[in-house]
Amino acid sequence: MEQYIIGIDQSTQGTKAILFDENGRIMEREDLAHRQIINEKGWVEHDPEEIYRNTIQVVKNLVNRSNINKRNIAGVGISNQRETALAWDKVSGKAFYNAIVWQCARGELIAEQVRLDGYAEPIRMKTGLKLSPYFSAAKFAWIMQNIEEAGNASENGTLCLGTIDSWLIYRLTGGKEFRADYSNSCRTQLFNINTLQWDTEICRIFGIPIRALPEVTPSDAYFGETDFEGFLDHPVPIHGVMGDSHAALFGQGCLQPGMIKATYGTGSSIMMNVGDKPVFSSSGVVSSLAWFMGGKPQYVLEGNINYAGAVISWLINDVQLIGNPSEASVMPLLANQDDHTYLVPAFSGIGAPYWVSDATATMTGMTRTTGRNEIVKAGVECIAYQITDIVNAMRLDAGTQNGLQQLRVDGGPTRNSYLMQFQADMLHSDVQVANVEELSGIGAAFCAGIALGIYDANQIFQNIQRTTYSPRMPEKKRDEKMKGWKQAVELVVRAV
Repeated sequence: MEQYIIGIDQSTQGTKAILFDENGRIMEREDLAHRQIINEKGWVEHDPEEIYRNTIQVVKNLVNRSNINKRNIAGVGISNQRETALAWDKVSGKAFYNAIVWQCARGELIAEQVRLDGYAEPIRMKTGLKLSPYFSAAKFAWIMQNIEEAGNASENGTLCLGTIDSWLIYRLTGGKEFRADYSNSCRTQLFNINTLQWDTEICRIFGIPIRALPEVTPSDAYFGETDFEGFLDHPVPIHGVMGDSHAALFGQGCLQPGMIKATYGTGSSIMMNVGDKPVFSSSGVVSSLAWFMGGKPQYVLEGNINYAGAVISWLINDVQLIGNPSEASVMPLLANQDDHTYLVPAFSGIGAPYWVSDATATMTGMTRTTGRNEIVKAGVECIAYQITDIVNAMRLDAGTQNGLQQLRVDGGPTRNSYLMQFQADMLHSDVQVANVEELSGIGAAFCAGIALGIYDANQIFQNIQRTTYSPRMPEKKRDEKMKGWKQAVELVVRAV
């Protein structure tokens, strides 16, 4: 009998459902976008009910379009946008407020007070994360301080505080399961990556009731069953859950220490597998769990940038210098290659490895001959510069400064051949582009399929084919370009 796995990737912009056959090949994919709710303060929210409805609908669309026998669906894997925080009632399942998206910095004052109270370094040594409103803890604290219903539910013992994985698991299982996987839990800034538990002291510091947090569950474990509100003839197990970046690391087959990947999405997550013990960074990146499988944890170094594909969106929608993403691959080739324009896209601060949350974007190095092509070129190149900064910081922390053999990459912007070649040149290493974009959904589905005994863990990752970009820029020119980038970032940081 044929067997199928459904991978659900709930991302910042929308929700994907991907159908895999028993050999791990993609058969169909369906997508639905959801609203980006942004107010005059720049706060970013999503409607959690819309996300849940879309999750049900994309699965229905996927199965109906594929014409498979529903009885042959064996299981589900879920990957999700991380750090996005929400609160709901355990009894009714009703969300008390919109989901506060990872991009939203409304918890900045809360994080700053925690820093002033002297807790920043103790929190970093427990969680691996630099104190920041980027993570879920400050968002949960904002909910506790500002949403009266959440406070009342806490007193009544019915409050659920969770990330998107917990929300979907809770709703898909009809309220039977309140769980989060290790990879999502470690990104809340409430989870101790040394003890592998919610940290009582950190929860106290942020005012988070620990009983309102989900049960932390291994990434490849059983998370409950769902029939997608009666759409399937029988309930199927949810057996692979990871944050999207962790799922992409897994889907890329970066299973050994030293292997590294970058996911180019709205932002970008760069991860290096560092093995079964945490490495605490002194170079501006963070330590996290990759996943917990087979009874043991795997750790990573990670750096995040807020603006990767979002820079291309800015060029299209805000300054209207290009009409579609494909122009961002062509116009840099038409630009003057000796132009020294740099864009530092600190539209909502600078993340790793600089961590200046109140920095603002700037463009430097323009001359009278700088035109549209040159500005687009600067926009594309800034994505590669940011990722190079993070990879170099990881090399330093992991003791691999002598070189990097390859960077495995995925995501929509990897279709930009100019960006990929420039990335290889700046890193002075091969960049391997996966021939599929859906690495987060693939990772979650592969995890579920392996856990259910459908996929062979030694064979399944060979399904991913890659295109390789090798460095070809002269070393002197590369060094000059990186020096100019560093000077541009320094200007932005000094201006704060």
